[in-house]
Amino acid sequence: MAEAKRDFLSCKRIVVKIGSSSLTHPTGELNLTQIETLVNQLAGLINEQGKEVLLVTSGAIGAGLGRLNLPARPKDIPGLQAAAAVGQGILMHVYEQFFAAHGVTVGQVLLTREDFADRKRFLNARNTLHALLQFGVVPVINENDAIAVEEIKLGDNDNLSALVAGLVDANLLILLSDIGGLYTADPRYDPFARLIAEVREITPAIEELAGGAGSKSGTGGMVTKLQAARMAMHSGVVTVIANTGEENVVCRILAGEELGTVFWPSVNKLENKKRWIAYSSPLCGKIFVDEGAAQALTKHGKSLLPSGITGVEGVFTTGGTVSIIEPGGQEIARGIVNYTAGEVEKIKGRQTEEIIHVLGYKDYDEIVHRNNLVLNL
Repeated sequence: MAEAKRDFLSCKRIVVKIGSSSLTHPTGELNLTQIETLVNQLAGLINEQGKEVLLVTSGAIGAGLGRLNLPARPKDIPGLQAAAAVGQGILMHVYEQFFAAHGVTVGQVLLTREDFADRKRFLNARNTLHALLQFGVVPVINENDAIAVEEIKLGDNDNLSALVAGLVDANLLILLSDIGGLYTADPRYDPFARLIAEVREITPAIEELAGGAGSKSGTGGMVTKLQAARMAMHSGVVTVIANTGEENVVCRILAGEELGTVFWPSVNKLENKKRWIAYSSPLCGKIFVDEGAAQALTKHGKSLLPSGITGVEGVFTTGGTVSIIEPGGQEIARGIVNYTAGEVEKIKGRQTEEIIHVLGYKDYDEIVHRNNLVLNL
């Protein structure tokens, strides 16, 4: 299949993510020249082309390491939080100064997994970002590393940028790092590695190309970039992975130049609610189903009924999100449950009409209604 035309000049709302390796020197100090170069490009898009830009930035911990004269990245959460607390202010001061030189105002937005997991906070974050854009402000977004702990950390800013792109209905997500895109092998070690210009579907073969974590200063790497691209594809957002070091890289991508790897959106874009179930809502447990139920869900678009359930794992309440597992042990779907774990345990394997006799009441026929179900992506 021929590559679709790269013409992104009509994209109005753009999310740009830049990684730690592109923002800091190996010593941990901020790379001011690189940051100024990026800001000049983004400000040009705003002032000359009327674009709306959201910047997802790493670098706070790195900046903190440099200021604290720490020889290496701390391995404990409090140490990382302390470095982030020091570095976040330094990073924002730099962005504020560079954008102000172009007459552009910035606003800091710090997010954690909980801001996406809780539906009310999810909508509040969306409203805040939309308001900032309406005021002509560039939201400078980072994970709230100063307070986040392991269980609520998004884990990397690649995934954060994809969540943000979906949150604000962006047209384009640009992931900038120290690598030029997705290659057939690691170009740092394989001289025959070839750049893959476009991806229409993230298959197991594509995933195998991703490799491990990236540079020493970041937590991302190609694995998390593929995760982010998958998320964006199902949100209807075009994603481009490119090298920060390319001259005028952002503007050239928008102009349609074949830089990096482009990931085209999926044909079937997930609606907002199902996108939230798939990528933002925390998993509370698992429901195991038999082959008949698995086929009904994946092949025939049915709801999950108690008769096809064989087991329950975890402690969840009504309204929680669960993973649905087929007999072979693979996750086939995620969905919002209508009953608690204890109730599902009691009525598993039963017919719908038996629910009221077992529980003494029946609020729903379905354990998970198809409208609250997302098949494995």
